[in-house]
Amino acid sequence: MRPTPMKRHLVKSALIAGAAFVALAACGTESKDGPNEGLGTKAAVPAPVKPVQKPVQKPAQGLPGMPPVLDPKDVYAADRPNKLSPVVKDFPSRVYVPNTESDTVSVIDPKTYEIIETIHVGRQPQHVVPSWDLKTLWVNNNRGHTLTPIDPRTGKAGKPVDVHDPYNLYFTPNGKYAVVMASLDRELVFRDPHTMERVKTVPVSCYGVNHADFSLDGRYFIVSCEFSGELLKVDTEKMKVIGQQKLPFDGAMPQDVKVSPDGKRFYVADMMADGMWVLDGDTFGRPTLLPTGKGTHGLYVSRDSREMYVSNRGEGTVSVFDFTRNRLTKKWQLPHGGSPDMGGVSADGKVLWLSGRYNSEVYAIDTRTGAQLARVKVGSGPHGLAVYPQPGRYSLGHTGIFR
Repeated sequence: MRPTPMKRHLVKSALIAGAAFVALAACGTESKDGPNEGLGTKAAVPAPVKPVQKPVQKPAQGLPGMPPVLDPKDVYAADRPNKLSPVVKDFPSRVYVPNTESDTVSVIDPKTYEIIETIHVGRQPQHVVPSWDLKTLWVNNNRGHTLTPIDPRTGKAGKPVDVHDPYNLYFTPNGKYAVVMASLDRELVFRDPHTMERVKTVPVSCYGVNHADFSLDGRYFIVSCEFSGELLKVDTEKMKVIGQQKLPFDGAMPQDVKVSPDGKRFYVADMMADGMWVLDGDTFGRPTLLPTGKGTHGLYVSRDSREMYVSNRGEGTVSVFDFTRNRLTKKWQLPHGGSPDMGGVSADGKVLWLSGRYNSEVYAIDTRTGAQLARVKVGSGPHGLAVYPQPGRYSLGHTGIFR
């Protein structure tokens, strides 16, 4: 039976009243002043949910006493064109060429490409090395067992200092020590950076320690061992070898070492593998080989930190490596060949200077075009020449690694 109109009206009124009561009950838990105000018993209020915070990662602490890098993404940020330190800004621009078989240093005026002076030094000078404080150039007389200081302000040599087997020379990033690469002695010798007094001798089990470069934070450095085809990882502060590995190439002969601008990779030239080894310095894992040319030897970073010039001594070429693109982009051929070895980039970044190891000459190369600007005849066996002064706040050694 269908309900009468009166019954339908009564049911509808009851439903409306019930809904109103429920609505009033729900609204009664809040007043205009907030939850539970005016009630005899306060209901529990849920605690506010705090967002999950990830632990803040502190930046890696650099070697104590080391001047912080200007840009954590570019260890070479202080090396921009003509950005000379007040220490060196008045030094005359020169190219200092150690002639290993003539026992001399040829001094070239880069404006005229002419030798303006010949300095007689000790037996078998291998490299000319800027000191950490930029004030002195040290000539490494390997078989003469001395270091000859040159004042870059005057170009005059001072009294030689007795140092045994100084094949190459580096400085810790905090300037606390000089590090002599005693190749035949099979030692890394930490010395006072001014007097060259021996502080600590670190014997090594590899043969022919010769070149190195430091990590972005300065806490370790990678060393190449030329005659046994090995690499070392050395703790800078502890002055201790903390890693050693054999390169995965039969007959490997590693030479120059350079860290990438972002500090994530090390590049090691290998004159027998004809390329560069690419290595993660932090993990010190197995490196990979990037072929560049026959007799790969020296590595030099451009003033804008975008490229690296790679000298291929065995074929008379220079390869250009692009850091961002992670590949070789150009190869420059020296006219009539040559033996490009070690060197450096001019202060303005426009000229790459390299010694011609087996040709008794030095090459000046335009970094924009790869064209040869000059060939300068020098003494016999020119090796680790230094272009000086160069931009940077301090020197890590070799032919000029500046930061």
